[in-house]
Amino acid sequence: MTILVIAPHTDDGELGAGGSIARWVEEGHEVHYVALSACESSVPDHLPSDVLRTEVALATKELGIQPGRVRVLDFEVRRFPRDRQEVLQVMVDLNRDLRPGLVLLPGADDLHQDHQVVGAEGLRAFKHTSVLGYEIAWNNTAFRTASFVALEERHVEAKIAALGCYGSQAHRPYASADFLRSQVRFHGVRAGTTFAETFEVHRWIL
Repeated sequence: MTILVIAPHTDDGELGAGGSIARWVEEGHEVHYVALSACESSVPDHLPSDVLRTEVALATKELGIQPGRVRVLDFEVRRFPRDRQEVLQVMVDLNRDLRPGLVLLPGADDLHQDHQVVGAEGLRAFKHTSVLGYEIAWNNTAFRTASFVALEERHVEAKIAALGCYGSQAHRPYASADFLRSQVRFHGVRAGTTFAETFEVHRWIL
């Protein structure tokens, strides 16, 4: 199956679904990762403006995604509402070109303005496709944990290693390996397994 992960910004896909991506790649699925912004205007002044482009290449490699299936676009961070139609068109084009069987988007109640645009317009672009919403815990005012992907230790380690590639974001509390492990352990208990990631079901086509 072709699986498309759409991240408003570099690292969102790994945060929301890194372990699941590692599992799906291992199982032989064709996983594509598209980040719509490298957040160049918000990178700290002491770092190269394109540092997140380098980091996402390393991170997605840790998850096993082939480099030719990783794209980073040029939308400006926090300006997605202004560019809403262009964001929609990108996703329409991705649907036409890739014909994914499963698409991952931000959750419906994500507070970040860029995530809101991608989540809402993604449901329009992929209206005939199975769509799951991934969790960004500190952004979600509500999250309907309707589905889980069970993970093994190696998938959790791949997620932690991927996010460890983002040296520019290492100061953020959600980059902590302890936090990431506790999150997947918590969801694992809820799902009756050791580790898991959770997703909203926006649309499921069998």
